Amino acid sequence: MATHRHLNILGTRGIPAAHGGFETFAEKLALYLVSYGHSVTVYCQSDQGQDVSGREDYWRGIHRVHFGSRTKGALGTAAFDTKCVRHVLNQPGVDLVLGYNTAILTALQRLRKRTVYMNMDGIEWQRQKWSMPLRSWLKANEWLGARLATQPIADHPGILEHIRARTGRRAVMIPYGADHVASANPAPLRNIGLGLQPGRYFLTVARLEPENSILEIIEAHNRANTDAPLVVLGRLCSSNSYHRRLCQVAGPNVMFPGAIYDRAVLSALRFHARAYLHGHQVGGTNPSLVEALGAGNAVIAHDNEFNRWTVGPDQMFFKDIGQCTDAIVKLWQDDLLTKRAQMAARARFSERFRWDDILAHYRSLMLDVTGIQVAAE
Repeated sequence: MATHRHLNILGTRGIPAAHGGFETFAEKLALYLVSYGHSVTVYCQSDQGQDVSGREDYWRGIHRVHFGSRTKGALGTAAFDTKCVRHVLNQPGVDLVLGYNTAILTALQRLRKRTVYMNMDGIEWQRQKWSMPLRSWLKANEWLGARLATQPIADHPGILEHIRARTGRRAVMIPYGADHVASANPAPLRNIGLGLQPGRYFLTVARLEPENSILEIIEAHNRANTDAPLVVLGRLCSSNSYHRRLCQVAGPNVMFPGAIYDRAVLSALRFHARAYLHGHQVGGTNPSLVEALGAGNAVIAHDNEFNRWTVGPDQMFFKDIGQCTDAIVKLWQDDLLTKRAQMAARARFSERFRWDDILAHYRSLMLDVTGIQVAAE
């Protein structure tokens, strides 16, 4: 097997995707490469305490290696990543590491003269939820990842500049992608039992954390006092004080259906929403925002450089609750404004975030393929 024809993907919970953006990307890229005759190994994290011996199988032509961990949280993830790196040292091909949380392990790959590409994700160490020791660990690993990787990859021009300024490395810029949702059966709206009507509700999809502005979005929706429900997709935990605060503040028209991963339901919820609200403050190309563009959503986004580049100039932005309230009211009352924003979202998606362009760029970069067209940076 020619090594440039094989790719090992590390740093995710595995495939098929059932969690978040990196898992979806790993699945998309692996299937894409297999369709072009490449071979792919994806490392998968098993449930706690299970499959600790490195069980191997195949899923849709993709080789999977499973490891588990007897511990939870960050320590469990670090243990899983360590097992994956130890295993990949003796495998053919080049390596793609998604995220830098345990980038110190990349030193082992480089000592074996392996080619390692690393997607540098967002500025993870700025998240408020992390303790100071963990923030320091993440900040150090961000620097190590950019310095140790054969080629760091940024998913946003802001991350590209952040990596250059902080580490002196020149990253390759390849954004995240999403599926184009041209239509969606409204039946799932009825099936989830929320009484939603197409075009008559607002939607936000996020981890329910302070830096995602969930509380501000809920308070703005309360003040807007429209007839449209706000659907907040994300896992609630009764032991989390911030989550309890969200429930206390939420008006009767705010719905918490939990985390939904079913693609048909998600596509219907996105496609039929009046608008998508995005409060993320920490940098990078956020998958849920790109997916909103792919569904043609009008967008109300937190006003920062990362969101502005992603959605382009034709959406609405907020810095505080008052501005978010005004944007909700305007989109609810003005059908023409909403339609223009929806059309702009589809144009921005086609320009920047189509999977075929993005996956072709990764294929060209990592597997040394020539003679194919890739998306322009």
